[in-house]
Amino acid sequence: MGSIATGGGDKGDTGVLGPGRFDKCHPRIEAYGSVDELNSEIGVCLASSGDNSATIPQPIRDQLDEIQSLLFSLGADLAQPGCGIEKGTELRVGAKAIDKLTGWVHQWEQELPPLKEFVIPGGNVTAARLHRARTTCRKAERKTVEFCRSSGEGQQAIVFLNRLSDLLFLQARAANQADGIADVPWKPTETE
Repeated sequence: MGSIATGGGDKGDTGVLGPGRFDKCHPRIEAYGSVDELNSEIGVCLASSGDNSATIPQPIRDQLDEIQSLLFSLGADLAQPGCGIEKGTELRVGAKAIDKLTGWVHQWEQELPPLKEFVIPGGNVTAARLHRARTTCRKAERKTVEFCRSSGEGQQAIVFLNRLSDLLFLQARAANQADGIADVPWKPTETE
C-alpha cells in the first residue's frame, strides 16, 4: 500500500471498490462510514476493557473480535457498487453471518433473565460502552437503510445490523450481570 494521503478526496469525493467516485455525502459513503464508526466504537469497548473500571467477559470479547472483522467486510460490501444485486457480487456478510449473530442472540437470551420492562443504558462501564456501540449500530442501520432503499443494493446488510444491535443490547445486559449489577429499569416520569 502506498501513502494514505493521496489528495484524491480533497474536492469532497472519494473512490470506492470498483469504478467511479462518489461525493463524500453520498448515501453509499454515509452507510459504510457509519459502519466504520461502529467498528471504532467496538474497538473502544475492547481496548478500554483492560483498565480497572471495565472488564469484558471472555465470551463477549470473543464475539466482538469476530464482529469487528465482519464489520470491516460489511463496509467493503457497501463500498462496492452493485454488490449483492449484480451476478458475481454476493455480499461477504450475508446469511451465514446473520445466522451466527442470531445464534448468539438466542444464546444470551437463554442466559439472561427475561425482560419485564424497558432498560436504561448504564450499569457498569462496559455495559455503558456496549450500549453506546448499540446506538451507533442503530445509526449505521438507519444510514444503510437509506442507501439500500435508494440503490436496491445490500439488503442483507440491513438485517445484519438490526441483528447486531439486538446482540449488543444483550451483551450490555450480560456485562452488567457478570458484575452482579441488575438491569436499570426505566421509570416513566409523570407530567404536570
